[in-house]
Amino acid sequence: MTFPQTALPIRVELNLAGTWTDITHDVYARDQIRITGGRADEGTKVDNGRCTMTLNNRGGKYSPRCPTGLYYGLIGRNTPVRVSVLTGTNYLNMPGAVGDYASTPDTAALDITGDLDVRFDGTLTNWGATNLELVGKFTFAAGGRSWYLGMRNGLPHFEWSADGNNTIQVDATVAPTIPPSGRLALAFTLDVNNGSGGSTATFYTAPTLAGPWSVLGSPIVTAGVTSIFNSSAPLRVGDAIGSLNFTSASGACHGAQVRSGIGGTLVANPDFTAQAAGTTSFTDSTGKLWTLSGGTEITNRRVRFSGEISSWPTRWDTTDIYTQVEAAGILRRYGQGSSPLASTLRRRVPTDPNIVAYWPMEEGASATQAMSPIAGVQPLTASGLQWAQDDTLPGSAPLPVLAATASISGTVPLATPGNWHVEMVYNLASMPASLTTMLDVSATGTARRYIVRVQTNNVQVQALDVDGTQLGFISSTAADFTGSWSRLQLKVSTSGANTLMEIVWLTIGGSGLTLGSTFAGSPGSVSRVSSPFGSALEGMRLGHLSVFSVANTGIYADADDAFNGESARGRLERLASEEGLPLSILGPGTERLGAQRSLPLLDLLREAEDVDHGTLYESRDRLGLAYRDRTSLYNQAPAVALNYHTDIVGPLEPTDDDQHVRNDVTVGRINGSSARSTLDVGPLSTQAPPYGVGRYDDSSTLNLYSDDQPAQHAGWALHMGTWDETRYPVVRVNLARVPTLIDAATSVKVGDRITIANPPPWLPPDTIDLLAQGYAETLSQFEWSLEFNCTPSGPWSVSYLDDSMFGRDDTAGSSLAAAATSTATALSVATTSGPLWTQAGADMPFDVRIGGEVMRVTAVTGSTSPQTFTVTRSINGVVKAQASGADVRLASQPVIAL
Repeated sequence: MTFPQTALPIRVELNLAGTWTDITHDVYARDQIRITGGRADEGTKVDNGRCTMTLNNRGGKYSPRCPTGLYYGLIGRNTPVRVSVLTGTNYLNMPGAVGDYASTPDTAALDITGDLDVRFDGTLTNWGATNLELVGKFTFAAGGRSWYLGMRNGLPHFEWSADGNNTIQVDATVAPTIPPSGRLALAFTLDVNNGSGGSTATFYTAPTLAGPWSVLGSPIVTAGVTSIFNSSAPLRVGDAIGSLNFTSASGACHGAQVRSGIGGTLVANPDFTAQAAGTTSFTDSTGKLWTLSGGTEITNRRVRFSGEISSWPTRWDTTDIYTQVEAAGILRRYGQGSSPLASTLRRRVPTDPNIVAYWPMEEGASATQAMSPIAGVQPLTASGLQWAQDDTLPGSAPLPVLAATASISGTVPLATPGNWHVEMVYNLASMPASLTTMLDVSATGTARRYIVRVQTNNVQVQALDVDGTQLGFISSTAADFTGSWSRLQLKVSTSGANTLMEIVWLTIGGSGLTLGSTFAGSPGSVSRVSSPFGSALEGMRLGHLSVFSVANTGIYADADDAFNGESARGRLERLASEEGLPLSILGPGTERLGAQRSLPLLDLLREAEDVDHGTLYESRDRLGLAYRDRTSLYNQAPAVALNYHTDIVGPLEPTDDDQHVRNDVTVGRINGSSARSTLDVGPLSTQAPPYGVGRYDDSSTLNLYSDDQPAQHAGWALHMGTWDETRYPVVRVNLARVPTLIDAATSVKVGDRITIANPPPWLPPDTIDLLAQGYAETLSQFEWSLEFNCTPSGPWSVSYLDDSMFGRDDTAGSSLAAAATSTATALSVATTSGPLWTQAGADMPFDVRIGGEVMRVTAVTGSTSPQTFTVTRSINGVVKAQASGADVRLASQPVIAL
């Protein structure tokens, strides 16, 4: 790859009225485009990205309020902008909308009815999407179903039909590990007749279509042979089946393959990397004609920044009129919002599509009625309620407490007669001694009233007709659902010619009970909900009263306790979905959070980030966010491998300081316990110098789920704060000078690993191993430089069982029992603490570090201390004599992951 000999092909675009418009010709070449993103040096959180440039505004084009300007009415606050460089390897860009695909018509070669082999290679932003389409020969038209490959709930998914209408589905038995780059090749083979009376489906993964391929999970064997229907559907990549209920692949596709037979003849082979940028149709190596549809394009675009321009400051002098803009990433806008999100119940319940009426009852202390967020629903009339008195329900803002004279009444808009469901939350210290009405529901069906009464060891529900005659009755000596927050449900549904009524109690976070009875007639619909309560229910707390036009809804579930125990990934995904925020996630994000609090959106996202020790940052290729969990940082393969002598620009300045030292760490759980972890011996311990560095304390409070977590988090924070390694805060590369780095360097994301081989002799000899935490980028006509803000990668190299490097445990203490020359290959090693070194041949070789020199141990002899090590010297290039008493340690220290 060579760098363009003409000006760097930069493209700057504004999204004007939904269309990306090229304004590159208005960007002044005299001023560089400067981009920053990720964490700044020493930053603890990712800052919003920034992009500065100067625009030619001589015609008033970039003056939002100039009525004669070309873009008048199209630009203003938060106009989307993106900056790209058009160079590097080509790919198929898939925006991810319905209709975005590449396709080839049906041919006889594609009409495979026997064994099938399908492969897809993509760098996607939405690998984890539900019902993700990748490649298929499949339509929902009658007789149009052959097969398609995709993802479902994080698992590779394949679906095929033997008759063109009914489908057979298989999912991989385990989820694939999506690399930090987002690039993964996925393959599927179907053996329609495995010779044992069944069929066998197998999933595979690889880094690219070139392999090597590894079986994913276990093959899926199904009884009975099968076949694939020969439909006339075209073969499509991207929006493979065109369903509005499915998700189209978003990102880059590098290629796909279809083979007749497992490992058999190629019948389709679209290699998008081999096509020229701008190509709209091409013929693949098998003779198939491919055509692009929708927003797909063959491009080599490297998006370097996606953000918004919030202001358009115009400047002028005697010779020029120009606009200097500073675009910002989406974190700027979300960081400015300070309003806390409503309670989880208040946000969740109205999203049920079958909601008819809803009164949260989260009013302020001086309220006289309860409003409804549902259009057309009148406020709930209430008296004798002491508002905003109880804040103990995690999923709610403060709720009212009943006085002795309390009552409520609410008119419900009539829905289509049929099934219905009434629900509310309550907290009652104990059941009343006398039978007392807890809920009274009026309806338009055969039964006009449903009255729920309770007393100690007695629950009754009556269904009464218009004359007050009892039609249905439930009576039980059920256990009391008292003493904590519970949910009460009254559900009525059609059961043949009868009506089934059910009363349900659910202790929030606990057990439940369902009682039912039927009577002749139809349910109708709810017209009013009310209750006189009475003095026997004085002190009861209640709220979130709702009516639905179905007999059953789970909309309260989990929202009632504010999603307590939700995983970090689950919380991030849910919040992003609720707020319409584009978010891609790398890693399982399994660490569990406590109840969601009433905080601004960004603060809630940050809570999940803090608990999971991951990184929330801005996507570079779209206006949205990305998250990578801490496990995606463990033991990474390098995203880019640099050579100090050929790839690095400017000084590489090592830093040994106490900027990040924390050797006394306390972590607390919100409304829970705390734990403390200290390092008491060693170079970075709390001991006074020269035996340590003195005390560097730190404390934090996290929204953790259980009191078991603080100790683990304190230990991990101590590990991160006492990692003893040189820092290299900034690494600079010039892509104009080393264009072979363009593909790798421009793919580096926040948290990716960077290595630098062959450091100069005045630095430690080992390969420099770093994580990119942020970046600064400069673009001009003939310059393209990148500066990565980095931290050591070492703390993220964690132990793995049975791994040749990371699966070894060190002794508690070992040293040389005798001095050794620089060429000695037999060393006497004394174990001062802990077990002796292994002598098993299967455990050889392993590397140790002595006095900065890495040696490879090929044999250990001796069943008592000292033992004899047979070694290969100077693995890392250090040649030196070793003194008696020198510390002996594994070269790669074992680290227990959080």
